[in-house]
Amino acid sequence: MPKRRCCKFFIAALALIPVALLSQGLAPTPYPNQDELLKVEEWVLSKGTEESIAPELSAILGLGSDRLPVKLKSYRTTEGVSLTFAVSTNPKQGGIVLSALKTIAEKMEIYSVGTAWLTDRSGTLRQTIAVDASGARVLPNSSRAAQFKEIKAFFLKKVKATIFTTSSSASPGKSPTGAGRK
Repeated sequence: MPKRRCCKFFIAALALIPVALLSQGLAPTPYPNQDELLKVEEWVLSKGTEESIAPELSAILGLGSDRLPVKLKSYRTTEGVSLTFAVSTNPKQGGIVLSALKTIAEKMEIYSVGTAWLTDRSGTLRQTIAVDASGARVLPNSSRAAQFKEIKAFFLKKVKATIFTTSSSASPGKSPTGAGRK
């Protein structure tokens, strides 16, 4: 068999291995952080409120030029900043947007000031934008990466607390260890 044909056969065989594993239910184990935000995404899609992201923000994040329909969960800090986790509900424009924005009302104008980040289920920072009265602009991801990690951790803790509260309230009065039973 010529070398060229052998290489093509080898590459084709390599391509078929994952398909064969999937058909046997033996899919390769994903990397630990491959779906870091999957639980948060599921939680927001099931319990979040329906909203949309402004066309300007959608466009600068590379998610299209129309309003982006999302489901979101938002929490206001004592400083008046809204920490938000938004999941696109448009299958053609997938993505997760985290933001830390404060709404300002000044002289007949209402605008937001802060930062928004584009990510996905992996939790990998894809794009950072700054938002202020003049609009939005792209920033280097490294400029606000620490804040992104803090907000991501905030939502990971929120979903863990929610799951724990939900599972522990599912069987009230029962100890998980069975201690105290008579």
